[in-house]
Amino acid sequence: MLANYLIGLREGLEAALVASILVAYLVRLGRRDLLPALWAGVAAAVTVSLAFGALLTFGPSGLAFRAQEALGGLLSLAAVGLVTWMIFWMARTARSMRSDLQHRLDDAVAAGRAAVLVTALLAVGREGLETALFLWAGAKAAGTTSAAPLTGAALGLATAVLLGWLLYRGSVHLDLRAFFAWTGASLVVVAAGVAAYGIHDLQEAGILPGEDALAFDVSGAVPPGSWYGVLLKGVLNFSPATTWLQAVVWVLYVGVVLTAFVRTAFPRRVRRADPAVVAAG
Repeated sequence: MLANYLIGLREGLEAALVASILVAYLVRLGRRDLLPALWAGVAAAVTVSLAFGALLTFGPSGLAFRAQEALGGLLSLAAVGLVTWMIFWMARTARSMRSDLQHRLDDAVAAGRAAVLVTALLAVGREGLETALFLWAGAKAAGTTSAAPLTGAALGLATAVLLGWLLYRGSVHLDLRAFFAWTGASLVVVAAGVAAYGIHDLQEAGILPGEDALAFDVSGAVPPGSWYGVLLKGVLNFSPATTWLQAVVWVLYVGVVLTAFVRTAFPRRVRRADPAVVAAG
């Protein structure tokens, strides 16, 4: 539940920020007459995202077991790749996101209402599709039939919408760079668990070897049904019985991606006494 709350909060806030930037810019331009078209694009993006989530959830139900596992594994790895690209993209472009969106909206305003609708649909829809895919992969990796993953995601999205509205109204001030940096680092750990679970699905489908080669099995010490087993599964997607291939993928992903992300999102401040700074004036 906590992992899905984090996903919903992070991804939902991105979508809420995009929508608030577009709305605020139209108001600043004095083009409130285009707001209905913009909100129609946002509503269409939300509808498409919900439909995509429903397709992921109920679409594979008629497939054979191995086909379901193969599809689930491939989609889980695709979700990991997408969220990895997203967190690095946000770390690099967070400062320029507002100006980029405003430039696109300038062109759309000149073209007319339909262009404004499409601009909002594409800008918010991309965030919505990312959210639907990663939430589905996270819930599947959690391996529970309860409503906890959905509840966590819904609470995260609700918090994101509230924060987006408060930021738009100027009621709160949030260091977005720090927010996206810390939540991005947390998502790397969550994504590692999703990647490991995707490998597990592909092993069960017979696509990858090593299904019976366990690196460790701590089911006795960490029963899956215990409160701490459920907590570890919900937060880190931890599996008490983990194959060698799953363990290697998890360690490599966290080691490589988290190191690279920390260097990107948490740059070291250059000291004033640095000769390079002095030479540059």
